[in-house]
Amino acid sequence: MGAHISIPMYQRAVPQRYRLIGQRCQSCGRINFPPKAVCKYCLQGTTFENVQLSGKGTIYSYTIIAGGGAPPEFAAEARCKGSYPVAIIQLEEGPRVIAQVVNPPEEGITIGMPVRAVFRKIYEEEGVTRYGFKFSPA
Repeated sequence: MGAHISIPMYQRAVPQRYRLIGQRCQSCGRINFPPKAVCKYCLQGTTFENVQLSGKGTIYSYTIIAGGGAPPEFAAEARCKGSYPVAIIQLEEGPRVIAQVVNPPEEGITIGMPVRAVFRKIYEEEGVTRYGFKFSPA
């Protein structure tokens, strides 16, 4: 079962999905991404300032999603490509995010490989094309 994201929920997350806007906790100074109601680091901060993330990072870990293992929202992509890499990216500013890796090098993905965020179509649901970030080798 995939993670259904309603259209209103998707629209509220547009600043994060389209522009990589994170939030700096006013209590501890660490950056939360995606934004949280309470800082996930100090568990006390509830006041934040928006921060534009650089989109630069490194591969922390990765896996290859095969056609049979793809969530329903990515089934069409899995049918088209057969399989695709998904990675945990350590962003330059600190947070880790999960995203697909596009244009992987022929020699393969490696831990610590530098990557940069690219804006791409993610999938379609409820007749709406969902866009967001994926990562490409830097």
